[in-house]
Amino acid sequence: MRITRKKLEDIYKKYNHRRFVHPDPLEFLYNYPSERDREVVGFIASSLAYGRVEQILRSVSFVLDKMGKCPYEYIFRCEYKQLMDVFEGFCHRFTKGEELSRLLFGLKALLRKYGTIRECFSSKFRQANSMPEALDLFVHEIYSQMGSHNSKKTLIPDPSKGSACKRLNLYLRWMVRRDSVDPGTWDDIPRSSLIIPLDTHMHRICRLMGFTERGSTGIRTALEITHNFSRISPDDPVKYDFALTRIGIHKRDTLKELLN
Repeated sequence: MRITRKKLEDIYKKYNHRRFVHPDPLEFLYNYPSERDREVVGFIASSLAYGRVEQILRSVSFVLDKMGKCPYEYIFRCEYKQLMDVFEGFCHRFTKGEELSRLLFGLKALLRKYGTIRECFSSKFRQANSMPEALDLFVHEIYSQMGSHNSKKTLIPDPSKGSACKRLNLYLRWMVRRDSVDPGTWDDIPRSSLIIPLDTHMHRICRLMGFTERGSTGIRTALEITHNFSRISPDDPVKYDFALTRIGIHKRDTLKELLN
């Protein structure tokens, strides 16, 4: 079935409210008024956003508790060995404390070079011809900053291998969009360039809406779905992402009921 703009707007108006955010790692960002802290928190929360949501929230909460009130300053202060000691024994599905420590140490090097994650990503976006290319440049900048500590990669996907980069695109949605749910302040990245954060749940919804017939959840599918959303909302193609994913979580309605 094909969905109309009015139907999507109705779903957006019904579900795009902060009271529907929990359970979602986005909720951690609201605790940090500083942009530089919030973008670090968002990066960590989105990187760990795989698996069961209850486990995601526990893992993100554990990491942020260790980092204290100012995550940006914490990263600047910590050396690699200290990070390894702090996060020894950490486990989030396939991610162990060693990999988390490597990522945070790479993030420290990135922040020393660019000042903020925003400036790093913006520089890559200006170099790129498309958002997938910008994601690829950004990821490889992170990898390069991790240096010899870079090996296992469960936290950051590799766009060059066809990944839909769901967690990175989720992070960008949080950072770029600003409404009653998304707290974004990166106004130098146009909302129109964003890609739908595609996972199996969103893929099922979009197939039901007729936005794709593809069976995979790779980058080609994510771009096709984003293109179809852009026909309805060209300036903000990921506008309806949060609201649509709330339907199954809060179980107030079914998607079929809302679409009919």
